[in-house]
Order: sequence, then structure tokens, then C-alpha cells
Amino acid sequence: MRESWLSRWAWRPWSPGLPRTTAGRRRLVRAVVAVCAVALLPYTWVFLTADDRLRAPGEVPETGVAVVFGAGLWGDEPSPYLAHRLDTAAGLYADGRIRAVLVTGDNSREEYDEPDAMRAYLVQRGVPDARIVSDYAGFDTWDSCARAKRIFGVDEAVLITQGFHVRRAVALCEEAGITSYGVAATGDRHNLSWYYGTVREAFAAGKAALDALLEPDPRFLGPREKGVDQALTAS
Repeated sequence: MRESWLSRWAWRPWSPGLPRTTAGRRRLVRAVVAVCAVALLPYTWVFLTADDRLRAPGEVPETGVAVVFGAGLWGDEPSPYLAHRLDTAAGLYADGRIRAVLVTGDNSREEYDEPDAMRAYLVQRGVPDARIVSDYAGFDTWDSCARAKRIFGVDEAVLITQGFHVRRAVALCEEAGITSYGVAATGDRHNLSWYYGTVREAFAAGKAALDALLEPDPRFLGPREKGVDQALTAS
């Protein structure tokens, strides 16, 4: 029986089709290098934008408000990463470096409420309830930054998050119009989750660059709120 062309193609060993000439291989290498360079541009932008905006907790200048980004709940309690962010915020408040805290996180469904859990945690650690403001629609870093500026009127802030995320937070809040100081949360262990977060940032930088370029509206907008202004003047 005569073999069909389809059968011959199906059983033919796969060949990657690499260039056979030295010049062809050089062109391929150059093309790969160019693609890698373009792919790293967003991460380079994030890194350079935040480079002179990072501070240790003891070096934070006196600033009105700190923004603490959500990082997940374990049941009704903050995850370890989120707890470390909140501990850092409470320490800055106790030291008199900030006067109010804007907690921003996910409350997209009734049974999941990051901001209220964050508020309760801070109150337990000595931050007065009147000094805490909740943003229930901080679904990602850009939304949190854009809403902090457009809804809550924040012009300057200390941003508190993990070290692997802090540069992206600073870059996006700066693009949103907030003069920012990034503070890495204390107490974190450099375990598998930490390294996963570090690797993830290389990919998240691409979305961050698009957000900075396009400046999309947050998923939810609304009228201007006076919560931060009131928290800054609360007794």
C-alpha cells in the first residue's frame, strides 16, 4: 500500500529548523537577546523609578498617611505577610512617623473582607480606630494607588508591603500622582513563598508598565471621600 504524504509527515522526526550557517545562528542569537532585552524593560523601569524612594522603617520622614496593601487572609485573620505589613505600619505610627493608615484590599465578596481584618489587627496593636481608613476596592496595586489619589485625595504616602513588591508599588503610586516612600515589611523569612513572589514580580512588571502607560480607571470609582482628611485631624 502506498504511503500517504500525511503518514510520512506524521512520522518524520521533528526538527527545530535551526539555522545551518554561522551567520544564521548569529542572527538567531541577536534576535533572542533583543527579545529578552525588550521583555526586561518593564522590570528595569520599575527598579529605576523606585531606586531613590525606598526607606528603612527608621529612616521614614514624617508623613501624613501610610498605605498598607492587602496580602490575603487566613480565615478571618491576616496572612503572615499581611501581618508583617501591619506590624510595620503600627510601629511607624507608634514612632510618630505617620498619623493615619489607609488599608486597601479586597472585599469583592461578602465573606472575604481584607480591610476590616486589617483594621481590627491595627487597633489591637495600638493604632486608634479613628486613624484608620478602609478602601474596600483595592483589588490590585494600580487600583489601590489610583483610588488613594483620586478617591481619598492622598498626595504623599509611605507605602508598606513586602520587599519583593515595594518597588512596583512605588512606581505605580508615583505614576498615579502620589509622592511615595517605599518601606519593606519587617519580619519576613526568605522561604519558598518569598522567592516565588520575587520571580512573579518580573512578570507583574509588564502589567505595571501597561497600567502606567494607559492609566486605566480603577475597577470601582466613586465620589471623593474625606476619610483620610478626617483621620489626619482625629484626636
